[in-house]
Amino acid sequence: MTAISSDAPQRSLFRLVLTVFLPFAGGYFLSYLYRSTNAVIAPQLIDEVGLSAGDLGMITSAYFLAFAAAQVPLGLLLDRFGPRRVQATFLLFAALGAVLFAIGHSKEILAIARGLIGLGVAGGLMASFKAITLWFPERRWPLVNGCFMGMGGLGAVAATAPLEAALGYTDWRGVFLGLAAITVGVSAIIFLTVPEKEERPKRSSLYAQLEGLRHIYADRLFWRYAPLTITALAANMAIQSLWAGLWLKDIAGLERVDVANYLFVLTAAMTVGFVSNGVVADFLERWNVGLGKIVGWGMVVFLGSQAAITFELDPTGVWPWILFGLTMNIVVLAYPLLSRHFPLEYAGRVNTGLNVLAFSGVYIAQYGIGAIIDLWPPAADGSYLPEAYRAAFGTFLALQAVAFLWFLVPAKRKAMADDSR
Repeated sequence: MTAISSDAPQRSLFRLVLTVFLPFAGGYFLSYLYRSTNAVIAPQLIDEVGLSAGDLGMITSAYFLAFAAAQVPLGLLLDRFGPRRVQATFLLFAALGAVLFAIGHSKEILAIARGLIGLGVAGGLMASFKAITLWFPERRWPLVNGCFMGMGGLGAVAATAPLEAALGYTDWRGVFLGLAAITVGVSAIIFLTVPEKEERPKRSSLYAQLEGLRHIYADRLFWRYAPLTITALAANMAIQSLWAGLWLKDIAGLERVDVANYLFVLTAAMTVGFVSNGVVADFLERWNVGLGKIVGWGMVVFLGSQAAITFELDPTGVWPWILFGLTMNIVVLAYPLLSRHFPLEYAGRVNTGLNVLAFSGVYIAQYGIGAIIDLWPPAADGSYLPEAYRAAFGTFLALQAVAFLWFLVPAKRKAMADDSR
């Protein structure tokens, strides 16, 4: 593709949205759609393939395992080759995985297919964050990131009531064949329309790039935010993308259509939260309120919503799920905060360096919740018991509480001063 002048201020906002924001948003939309489908089709998978809770957790979490494994090489590739070529190529693996999932008949094949999908969409957010740091002004990164993540929220919304409606016309296999075709189309759009910087970054050796990653992992500010980010994202993605649907069926006693509607409300709140978190952060930073404080107060609400769900304060109430959705991604503000802390050429590695830890946590949480639930035999009707859910959700709520206490430890070290940026 012909290189285009790279000076962001000289490019109109409309053109940036059209040629950078929207193409990458299409990939991120698909990432969340793929991630969330099993929350709706889980009962069909259990009945058709014959899965236990652990099997279902393993198949669904294969997406996150491959996603996490791809993050470190992804960061190196993004900093070396740029987000356009990397994201367009990776999406083709997701399309292949969707086809394999559509034709799979065993838990092993389905797990491999989910892994390919996870690999293929591994760059959905990180490639986009890299593109945003290249093309948009630094002071607007939290706002642009928040708006961008709202597009992922729309993908999750599409995996609720709209997916349930689509299942009235085809089965889950037909849905995945359709997703494969759409994924190939989005890959082509990114490759053909996204501009590239005219000046290429100086290419460094693999050793030098890995040394940069070592520098990131040795940073004390990084490790103030990492535990909280890992545990919060692990819980929110594991629950939102799978276990919320089964909880609503087994604990709230909702029918399939009502479960899809509740999940729609949850993901709609998540989408609003994506955008509002960015807007609020952009506004408060003008009043010298740091991103760290915004993360802290948001986590208080997020932990409270999880406690209400875990201990069944209002099993059929929608309000805990609305609060959960609004604040479930508040820790994502750690990404632009840490990107500012490091040199711009580290942007890809900073984001993916944190992401590999976060999505490893998601894999553990998604699989772990299923494994904990399996410690209790299911009821006669096949539903999982309330005490099983309390133990599983409560375990990961406790881990977040510990990480939150670590986050609140007074920042005495010099590196922590960057938190106020």
